[in-house]
Amino acid sequence: MGEEDEDSLIVNLPIIDLLAPDRVSTAATLRQACIEVGFFYIVNHGVDKDLLGRLFEESKKFFDLPVEEKMKLDRKEIRGYTPLYSEKLDTSLNTKGDSKESFYIGPLHDELCNLNQWPSEELLPNWRATMEAYHKQILNAGKSLLSLLAPALNLNENFFENVGALDQPMPVLRLLHYPEGDNNCNNDEVLGASAHSDYGMITLLVTDGVPGLQVCREKDRQPRIWEDVPHVEGAIIVNIGDITERWTNCLFRSTLHRVVPKGRERFSAALFLDPPHNFSVECLETCCSESNPPRFPPIRYNDYLKERYRVTYGA
Repeated sequence: MGEEDEDSLIVNLPIIDLLAPDRVSTAATLRQACIEVGFFYIVNHGVDKDLLGRLFEESKKFFDLPVEEKMKLDRKEIRGYTPLYSEKLDTSLNTKGDSKESFYIGPLHDELCNLNQWPSEELLPNWRATMEAYHKQILNAGKSLLSLLAPALNLNENFFENVGALDQPMPVLRLLHYPEGDNNCNNDEVLGASAHSDYGMITLLVTDGVPGLQVCREKDRQPRIWEDVPHVEGAIIVNIGDITERWTNCLFRSTLHRVVPKGRERFSAALFLDPPHNFSVECLETCCSESNPPRFPPIRYNDYLKERYRVTYGA
Protein backbone atom coordinates (compact mmCIF):
# COMPACT_ATOMS: atom_id res chain seq x y z
CA MET A 1 0.00 0.00 0.00
CA GLY A 2 1.43 3.33 -1.05
CA GLU A 3 2.21 5.94 1.59
CA GLU A 4 3.56 9.46 1.55
CA ASP A 5 5.03 10.72 4.79
CA GLU A 6 6.56 14.16 4.48
CA ASP A 7 7.54 16.10 7.58
CA SER A 8 6.50 19.35 5.91
CA LEU A 9 2.82 18.39 5.85
CA ILE A 10 1.01 19.83 8.87
CA VAL A 11 -2.77 19.81 9.23
CA ASN A 12 -4.44 23.08 10.24
CA LEU A 13 -7.22 22.24 12.70
CA PRO A 14 -9.72 24.73 14.15
CA ILE A 15 -9.77 25.50 17.88
CA ILE A 16 -13.25 25.21 19.40
CA ASP A 17 -13.81 27.30 22.55
CA LEU A 18 -16.38 25.50 24.71
CA LEU A 19 -17.12 28.76 26.56
CA ALA A 20 -17.41 31.00 23.49
CA PRO A 21 -20.41 33.35 23.90
CA ASP A 22 -21.47 33.00 20.25
CA ARG A 23 -22.54 29.35 20.23
CA VAL A 24 -24.18 29.62 16.81
CA SER A 25 -20.93 30.65 15.15
CA THR A 26 -18.94 28.11 17.18
CA ALA A 27 -21.33 25.30 16.20
CA ALA A 28 -20.96 26.30 12.55
CA THR A 29 -17.15 26.13 12.82
CA LEU A 30 -17.44 22.76 14.54
CA ARG A 31 -19.76 21.46 11.83
CA GLN A 32 -17.30 22.45 9.11
CA ALA A 33 -14.43 20.76 10.95
CA CYS A 34 -16.41 17.53 11.39
CA ILE A 35 -17.37 17.47 7.71
CA GLU A 36 -13.96 18.35 6.30
CA VAL A 37 -11.45 16.52 8.51
CA GLY A 38 -13.14 15.01 11.59
CA PHE A 39 -10.44 16.41 13.92
CA PHE A 40 -10.27 19.64 15.95
CA TYR A 41 -9.01 21.08 19.24
CA ILE A 42 -11.08 22.21 22.23
CA VAL A 43 -10.09 24.81 24.82
CA ASN A 44 -11.80 26.07 27.99
CA HIS A 45 -12.68 22.44 28.56
CA GLY A 46 -12.47 22.47 32.36
CA VAL A 47 -9.69 19.90 32.72
CA ASP A 48 -7.22 21.11 35.36
CA LYS A 49 -3.66 21.68 34.12
CA ASP A 50 -2.08 20.37 37.32
CA LEU A 51 -4.21 17.24 37.13
CA LEU A 52 -2.95 16.65 33.58
CA GLY A 53 0.61 16.79 34.88
CA ARG A 54 -0.18 14.26 37.60
CA LEU A 55 -1.94 12.05 35.04
CA PHE A 56 1.23 11.68 33.00
CA GLU A 57 3.42 11.27 36.10
CA GLU A 58 1.29 8.40 37.39
CA SER A 59 0.95 6.87 33.93
CA LYS A 60 4.73 6.76 33.58
CA LYS A 61 5.08 5.16 37.02
CA PHE A 62 2.81 2.32 35.94
CA PHE A 63 4.44 1.69 32.58
CA ASP A 64 7.88 1.75 34.26
CA LEU A 65 6.90 -1.28 36.37
CA PRO A 66 8.34 -4.70 35.45
CA VAL A 67 6.34 -6.54 32.79
CA GLU A 68 5.43 -9.33 35.20
CA GLU A 69 3.93 -6.77 37.59
CA LYS A 70 1.89 -5.14 34.80
CA MET A 71 0.70 -8.52 33.52
CA LYS A 72 -1.01 -9.14 36.87
CA LEU A 73 -3.56 -6.66 35.51
CA ASP A 74 -3.82 -8.24 32.06
CA ARG A 75 -6.82 -6.99 30.07
CA LYS A 76 -10.20 -8.53 30.92
CA GLU A 77 -13.46 -7.20 29.46
CA ILE A 78 -11.60 -4.20 27.97
CA ARG A 79 -10.22 -3.21 31.38
CA GLY A 80 -6.58 -3.43 32.39
CA TYR A 81 -3.19 -3.78 30.73
CA THR A 82 -2.33 -4.58 27.11
CA PRO A 83 1.37 -5.30 26.46
CA LEU A 84 3.53 -4.27 23.51
CA TYR A 85 2.46 -5.70 20.13
CA SER A 86 -0.82 -7.13 21.47
CA GLU A 87 -2.77 -4.96 19.04
CA LYS A 88 -2.42 -4.39 15.30
CA LEU A 89 -4.96 -1.79 14.20
CA ASP A 90 -4.00 -2.10 10.52
CA THR A 91 -4.22 -5.83 9.88
CA SER A 92 -2.77 -5.45 6.38
CA LEU A 93 0.70 -4.70 7.79
CA ASN A 94 3.38 -7.38 7.91
CA THR A 95 4.46 -6.62 11.48
CA LYS A 96 4.07 -8.39 14.80
CA GLY A 97 1.91 -5.58 16.14
CA ASP A 98 1.81 -1.93 17.13
CA SER A 99 4.68 -0.67 19.28
CA LYS A 100 2.69 0.53 22.26
CA GLU A 101 1.39 -0.65 25.60
CA SER A 102 -1.76 0.60 27.24
CA PHE A 103 -4.10 0.46 30.21
CA TYR A 104 -7.91 0.62 29.97
CA ILE A 105 -10.13 2.14 32.67
CA GLY A 106 -13.84 1.68 32.04
CA PRO A 107 -16.84 3.64 33.37
CA LEU A 108 -16.74 4.61 37.03
CA HIS A 109 -20.52 4.74 37.50
CA ASP A 110 -21.35 1.05 37.10
CA GLU A 111 -21.39 -0.18 40.71
CA LEU A 112 -23.16 -3.47 39.88
CA CYS A 113 -20.59 -4.55 37.34
CA ASN A 114 -17.38 -2.77 38.21
CA LEU A 115 -14.77 -4.54 36.14
CA ASN A 116 -12.00 -1.99 36.47
CA GLN A 117 -8.60 -3.22 37.62
CA TRP A 118 -6.21 -1.09 39.69
CA PRO A 119 -2.51 -1.33 40.56
CA SER A 120 -1.64 -2.09 44.15
CA GLU A 121 -1.83 0.96 46.42
CA GLU A 122 1.42 -0.22 47.98
CA LEU A 123 3.15 0.18 44.63
CA LEU A 124 1.31 3.27 43.36
CA PRO A 125 -0.55 4.95 46.26
CA ASN A 126 -1.87 7.94 44.26
CA TRP A 127 -2.60 6.15 41.01
CA ARG A 128 -6.29 5.27 41.34
CA ALA A 129 -7.32 8.64 42.82
CA THR A 130 -5.52 10.50 40.01
CA MET A 131 -7.08 8.39 37.27
CA GLU A 132 -10.59 8.65 38.72
CA ALA A 133 -10.27 12.44 39.07
CA TYR A 134 -9.09 12.79 35.47
CA HIS A 135 -11.74 10.35 34.19
CA LYS A 136 -14.50 12.51 35.72
CA GLN A 137 -13.09 15.82 34.40
CA ILE A 138 -12.49 14.60 30.85
CA LEU A 139 -15.96 12.99 30.77
CA ASN A 140 -17.51 16.33 31.73
CA ALA A 141 -15.53 17.98 28.93
CA GLY A 142 -16.92 15.42 26.50
CA LYS A 143 -20.49 16.04 27.63
CA SER A 144 -20.00 19.80 27.22
CA LEU A 145 -18.73 19.21 23.71
CA LEU A 146 -21.75 17.06 22.81
CA SER A 147 -24.03 19.97 23.76
CA LEU A 148 -22.25 21.90 21.00
CA LEU A 149 -22.06 18.99 18.57
CA ALA A 150 -25.87 18.67 18.60
CA PRO A 151 -26.54 22.19 17.21
CA ALA A 152 -23.74 21.54 14.71
CA LEU A 153 -26.12 18.83 13.43
CA ASN A 154 -29.11 21.21 13.52
CA LEU A 155 -30.42 19.51 16.65
CA ASN A 156 -31.37 20.85 20.08
CA GLU A 157 -28.27 21.19 22.26
CA ASN A 158 -29.76 18.69 24.75
CA PHE A 159 -30.42 16.14 22.02
CA PHE A 160 -27.86 13.51 23.07
CA GLU A 161 -29.04 13.71 26.66
CA ASN A 162 -32.73 13.58 25.70
CA VAL A 163 -32.39 10.45 23.53
CA GLY A 164 -30.51 8.56 26.25
CA ALA A 165 -27.03 8.62 24.69
CA LEU A 166 -25.69 10.10 27.94
CA ASP A 167 -27.81 7.91 30.23
CA GLN A 168 -24.97 5.91 31.77
CA PRO A 169 -22.66 6.35 28.77
CA MET A 170 -19.65 4.09 28.29
CA PRO A 171 -16.59 6.33 28.68
CA VAL A 172 -13.38 4.32 28.49
CA LEU A 173 -10.07 5.96 29.38
CA ARG A 174 -7.00 4.45 27.74
CA LEU A 175 -3.51 5.35 28.93
CA LEU A 176 -0.92 4.85 26.19
CA HIS A 177 2.85 4.49 26.24
CA TYR A 178 4.94 4.46 23.07
CA PRO A 179 8.56 3.36 23.71
CA GLU A 180 11.46 5.35 22.31
CA GLY A 181 11.94 3.19 19.22
CA ASP A 182 11.76 -0.26 17.75
CA ASN A 183 14.00 -1.84 15.13
CA ASN A 184 12.23 -5.20 14.90
CA CYS A 185 10.65 -4.50 11.52
CA ASN A 186 9.72 -7.05 8.89
CA ASN A 187 8.69 -5.60 5.55
CA ASP A 188 6.65 -2.75 7.00
CA GLU A 189 7.59 0.00 9.39
CA VAL A 190 6.60 -0.69 12.99
CA LEU A 191 4.20 2.06 14.03
CA GLY A 192 3.17 3.18 17.48
CA ALA A 193 -0.43 2.90 16.34
CA SER A 194 -1.03 1.72 12.80
CA ALA A 195 -3.65 3.35 10.57
CA HIS A 196 -7.16 3.16 12.01
CA SER A 197 -10.30 5.08 12.82
CA ASP A 198 -11.90 5.05 16.28
CA TYR A 199 -14.99 2.99 16.99
CA GLY A 200 -17.22 5.22 19.06
CA MET A 201 -18.85 8.67 19.24
CA ILE A 202 -15.94 10.99 19.99
CA THR A 203 -12.40 10.62 21.29
CA LEU A 204 -10.75 13.24 23.52
CA LEU A 205 -6.96 12.94 23.46
CA VAL A 206 -4.28 14.57 25.61
CA THR A 207 -0.56 14.06 24.98
CA ASP A 208 2.70 14.91 26.71
CA GLY A 209 3.62 17.15 23.75
CA VAL A 210 5.83 14.64 21.94
CA PRO A 211 4.80 14.58 18.24
CA GLY A 212 3.76 11.52 16.28
CA LEU A 213 0.01 11.76 15.62
CA GLN A 214 -0.86 11.98 11.93
CA VAL A 215 -4.15 12.11 9.99
CA CYS A 216 -5.06 10.99 6.48
CA ARG A 217 -8.04 12.94 5.17
CA GLU A 218 -8.64 10.76 2.10
CA LYS A 219 -8.35 7.13 3.16
CA ASP A 220 -9.22 5.74 -0.28
CA ARG A 221 -6.60 7.80 -2.12
CA GLN A 222 -3.37 6.08 -3.16
CA PRO A 223 -0.78 6.85 -2.09
CA ARG A 224 -2.14 7.99 1.25
CA ILE A 225 -1.04 11.46 2.32
CA TRP A 226 -0.32 11.85 6.03
CA GLU A 227 -0.32 15.18 7.87
CA ASP A 228 1.16 15.87 11.32
CA VAL A 229 -1.18 17.07 14.07
CA PRO A 230 0.78 19.72 16.01
CA HIS A 231 0.64 19.99 19.78
CA VAL A 232 -1.32 23.01 21.05
CA GLU A 233 -0.53 23.76 24.69
CA GLY A 234 -3.63 23.56 26.89
CA ALA A 235 -5.87 22.18 24.13
CA ILE A 236 -7.43 18.73 23.87
CA ILE A 237 -7.45 16.97 20.48
CA VAL A 238 -10.87 15.59 19.52
CA ASN A 239 -11.83 13.30 16.67
CA ILE A 240 -15.11 11.92 15.41
CA GLY A 241 -15.57 8.15 15.72
CA ASP A 242 -17.08 5.57 13.36
CA ILE A 243 -20.43 5.30 15.13
CA THR A 244 -20.95 9.08 14.76
CA GLU A 245 -20.07 8.83 11.08
CA ARG A 246 -22.71 6.11 10.79
CA TRP A 247 -25.18 8.07 12.95
CA THR A 248 -24.80 11.15 10.72
CA ASN A 249 -25.13 9.18 7.48
CA CYS A 250 -21.46 9.89 6.68
CA LEU A 251 -21.92 13.66 6.98
CA PHE A 252 -19.38 13.85 9.82
CA ARG A 253 -16.10 12.14 9.06
CA SER A 254 -14.30 9.50 11.09
CA THR A 255 -10.78 10.07 9.84
CA LEU A 256 -7.95 7.59 9.47
CA HIS A 257 -5.06 8.35 11.82
CA ARG A 258 -1.89 6.78 13.16
CA VAL A 259 1.07 7.37 15.50
CA VAL A 260 4.55 7.26 13.97
CA PRO A 261 7.76 6.88 16.01
CA LYS A 262 9.76 10.08 16.37
CA GLY A 263 12.71 8.65 18.29
CA ARG A 264 11.32 9.78 21.64
CA GLU A 265 9.23 8.09 24.33
CA ARG A 266 5.64 9.30 24.15
CA PHE A 267 2.67 9.24 26.55
CA SER A 268 -0.96 10.04 25.83
CA ALA A 269 -4.43 9.39 27.23
CA ALA A 270 -7.57 8.92 25.16
CA LEU A 271 -11.14 9.10 26.48
CA PHE A 272 -13.48 7.19 24.20
CA LEU A 273 -16.97 8.54 24.84
CA ASP A 274 -19.59 6.05 23.69
CA PRO A 275 -23.34 5.63 24.20
CA PRO A 276 -24.79 2.97 26.54
CA HIS A 277 -24.26 -0.57 25.28
CA ASN A 278 -27.97 -1.18 24.69
CA PHE A 279 -28.40 2.10 22.80
CA SER A 280 -29.75 1.78 19.25
CA VAL A 281 -27.91 3.93 16.72
CA GLU A 282 -29.93 4.91 13.67
CA CYS A 283 -29.60 7.70 11.16
CA LEU A 284 -30.35 11.17 12.55
CA GLU A 285 -33.36 12.85 10.97
CA THR A 286 -31.31 15.95 10.12
CA CYS A 287 -28.85 13.79 8.15
CA CYS A 288 -31.16 12.03 5.73
CA SER A 289 -33.86 12.86 3.20
CA GLU A 290 -35.64 11.35 0.20
CA SER A 291 -32.66 12.13 -1.97
CA ASN A 292 -30.20 11.02 0.74
CA PRO A 293 -31.73 7.99 2.48
CA PRO A 294 -30.04 6.25 5.45
CA ARG A 295 -27.03 4.23 4.33
CA PHE A 296 -27.00 1.90 7.36
CA PRO A 297 -29.68 0.00 9.27
CA PRO A 298 -30.14 0.63 13.01
CA ILE A 299 -27.67 -1.27 15.20
CA ARG A 300 -27.33 -1.87 18.92
CA TYR A 301 -24.07 -0.28 20.01
CA ASN A 302 -22.83 -3.29 21.97
CA ASP A 303 -23.22 -5.60 18.94
CA TYR A 304 -21.28 -3.14 16.82
CA LEU A 305 -18.53 -2.72 19.43
CA LYS A 306 -18.03 -6.46 20.03
CA GLU A 307 -17.40 -7.04 16.34
CA ARG A 308 -14.87 -4.21 16.17
CA TYR A 309 -12.93 -5.54 19.18
CA ARG A 310 -13.04 -9.06 17.74
CA VAL A 311 -11.36 -7.86 14.55
CA THR A 312 -8.75 -5.83 16.47
CA TYR A 313 -7.78 -8.40 19.09
CA GLY A 314 -8.72 -11.61 17.31
CA ALA A 315 -11.02 -12.74 20.11
